[in-house]
Amino acid sequence: MDAETPKSVELSLPQAFLLLATNDQNGKPEVPLFALRTTVAGAILAELDLLGAIELQGKRVKATGTAPVTDYQHELELIRSKSRLHTPKWWVSVLESRAEVLRVYDGLVSLGIVEHVGEKHLGRFRAVRYPEKDHAPEAALLKRIEAALSGAPSNLEVPDTTAAGDGAPGAATTDGRTTAPVDPGANPHSAKPVTKAPDARTIVLIALLQASGLLGKLFPDADRIRPGELSKDYWPSRAVEDELRMIRLAEEEAANL
Repeated sequence: MDAETPKSVELSLPQAFLLLATNDQNGKPEVPLFALRTTVAGAILAELDLLGAIELQGKRVKATGTAPVTDYQHELELIRSKSRLHTPKWWVSVLESRAEVLRVYDGLVSLGIVEHVGEKHLGRFRAVRYPEKDHAPEAALLKRIEAALSGAPSNLEVPDTTAAGDGAPGAATTDGRTTAPVDPGANPHSAKPVTKAPDARTIVLIALLQASGLLGKLFPDADRIRPGELSKDYWPSRAVEDELRMIRLAEEEAANL
């Protein structure tokens, strides 16, 4: 690895989103607190989905028989314990909380990526902030997202977390990504180089950033069309959008009373 390549740290989706959603210098969120909490809840669902621990059955979330090692075991057990299945939006509303956000922040603190700073307010209250301590993980995230957004629009597709079907598979890469299948009859000398599609974790992170309204702030010059389609197609990010829409409508109604 050369000196210019940002250090890669495998963060969970809630950790990655929270790191990108926090101002590097003052340690404060770059989005409203309700959007922060809601998107972290959606990111937890997305993380469990990518791990194969949960799946969408019809329009409701169901725990699978898979028992992966995860930092979100409590949330998984909560989903598993319900006798009735519930919608993604219902789970986002249940999981969104200040405690969840703080727990994810604490994980970033333990990794040495951010630091916990408390401030006294009016001599009584403490405003907690999480300024950045190590920029390399965030730089690596931004680099991956920028590469995904600058690629061909057809590369951005909703990740399939199910088993592959009977169609011709692509060639697997060492990082879990696939390339397009090769036509045996094609002339190898005239074939165009195959561009690797972004990995599923990066695609899901883009969808969550789009749902929270943060993507445009981080990448103001990026194309909005394909990421917008992506955030509507992936069920955890769609649940975030639906919940945020309901919260904003409730605030508007309250303001008009």
